Amino acid sequence: MSLIPDHELREAVDALMPRARVDLERLVAIPSVSFPGFDPAHVDASAAATAELLREAGLPDVRIVRAGGRPAVIGRRPAPEGAPTVLLYAHHDVQPAGDPALWDSAPFTAVERDGRLFGRGAADDKAGVLAHVTALRALGDRLPVGVVVFVEGEEEYGSVTLPQLLAEHGTLLSADVIVIADSQNWDIGAPSVTTSLRGTVNLFVDVRTSERAVHSGMFGGPVPDALTALVRLLGTLHDEKGSVAVAGLKAVDGVGSPGSAGAAAGSRVDYPEERLRREAGLMAGVELIGTGAITERLWDKPAISVLGIDAPRTDAAPNALIPAARAKVGVRFAPSDSIASVHAAVRAHLLRHAPWGAQVTVELEHDGAPCLLDSGGPAHATARDALRDAWDGTEPVEIGVGGSIPFIAAFRAMFPHAEVIVTGVEDPESSAHGPNESLHLGEFARACFAEALLLSRLGGGPAAR
Repeated sequence: MSLIPDHELREAVDALMPRARVDLERLVAIPSVSFPGFDPAHVDASAAATAELLREAGLPDVRIVRAGGRPAVIGRRPAPEGAPTVLLYAHHDVQPAGDPALWDSAPFTAVERDGRLFGRGAADDKAGVLAHVTALRALGDRLPVGVVVFVEGEEEYGSVTLPQLLAEHGTLLSADVIVIADSQNWDIGAPSVTTSLRGTVNLFVDVRTSERAVHSGMFGGPVPDALTALVRLLGTLHDEKGSVAVAGLKAVDGVGSPGSAGAAAGSRVDYPEERLRREAGLMAGVELIGTGAITERLWDKPAISVLGIDAPRTDAAPNALIPAARAKVGVRFAPSDSIASVHAAVRAHLLRHAPWGAQVTVELEHDGAPCLLDSGGPAHATARDALRDAWDGTEPVEIGVGGSIPFIAAFRAMFPHAEVIVTGVEDPESSAHGPNESLHLGEFARACFAEALLLSRLGGGPAAR
C-alpha cells in the first residue's frame, strides 16, 4: 500500500479540525473526574462518548471494559496482511477542577481565548483522544496499519485497576508500536518526544498526639498539638536548600536521560530560570529550591510536595490543641528508582523523625512506575520525521517529564518488544491539573497531522511527498 501524499493528508486533517473542535468541546463538558467522592456516572458518560467517537472513526470493534474501577474503551481495526499493529493510548478521565473561583470561565465549559481552548481536560487528555480520532478519520479506508485504541478511565487517579484490565484484555491490546498521546511539547512551535518519566508515590501521613482536643490555654506549652507535630515532621523532608533529605532515594539518573550519551537524535534542552519562573507563576522574590540544572531537578531527581492537609479551617478553629492531623504527600522519583524502595525510604524517614514521640502512621494512596525509553528504534525515527514535517521543518527535541504515566511501564512489561513513542498535545502554558487548563489550537492541529503522518508511514510503501 503506497503512502498518502503529505499534502493530501494535511488537507484532510485541516478539513477535519472544526469537527474535532466540536467533539472536544463535547468531551470537555463531561466532568469525568475519576477520584473517589465524585459521581462515577460522569466517567461512564465520558466512556460512552469516547466509544462513539471511535466507532465514527471507522473502528469496527469497540467495547467499554472495566475491572472493578472506572471504564476504559478499547477500539480495534485489524492490520492488513504483513502490516504492523499500532496501539494508540490516551485517557478520558480528568483531574478535579478545584475552586471554580480560580478559573476565568466555567471549568467544564470549553471557551476559546487568544487561540487557546480553555476547560478541564481540554489538554489533559481529551485532546489526546481527539488527536487519535482525527488521525484515523483523515486516513479513513486508506489506513495502512492495524490499530488498537486504548482510552483509560482512571489514569488521573493512578490507574488503580490497570493491571487487572491488562490481565483480562491483554490479547486485544497486543501491538508492535505504542503511541502515547499524554505528554507535552517543549514549547509552542517546538515538537518533542518524551524519553523519560519520573515515578510517583502518594502517601497519607497521620499524626496523633492525644486522645482528644483540649483547651489551648490550660494545656498549651507542655502538651504538643498534632498539627504542629505534623508541620515539624513535614519540614524534615527537605534540607535548607530545598533538596529532598530522605536517605535512600536516588538523587540523579543520568543513563538514558534525554541528551545523554545513550540517547538517539535530539539533545538536552536548556531551561532558563526566567522561563521556569514565568511558566510556574512564581511570585517575585520566591527562590527556586534544590540544586543542579533545572532539567535535572525536574526530570532526574526526586521531588516531594505536600499536596494537602486535613485540619480545622481557620474561620472555624476553636482555641484547642488538635489531637490528630493528616497530610497527603506526593513523591516524584528518579526514572531508575523503584516504587518499592521509594515507598520504604519515605515511610522509614517519616517514622524515624516523628517529633516528641507523636504516633505516626503512613498509608499508601497510589503509585506509578517510572520509565526510560530507548529512542533509537525505527518507529522513533519515523515519529521524528513526522513531527518535523508537521512543524514545517522544526527539529523535534527529546525531553524528560517530571510526571508519570503508569500505563507505559505496565505495557512494557507485557509487550517488551513493542517500541513505545510518547508524544503529546500540551505545551508549557497548558496548566494541566491547574485552574484555566487550556489547549493551543494551532499546536493541536499540528499534533493531529503528525499522528496521521506517523500512521501512514508506519504502514510502509513508497514515499509520496
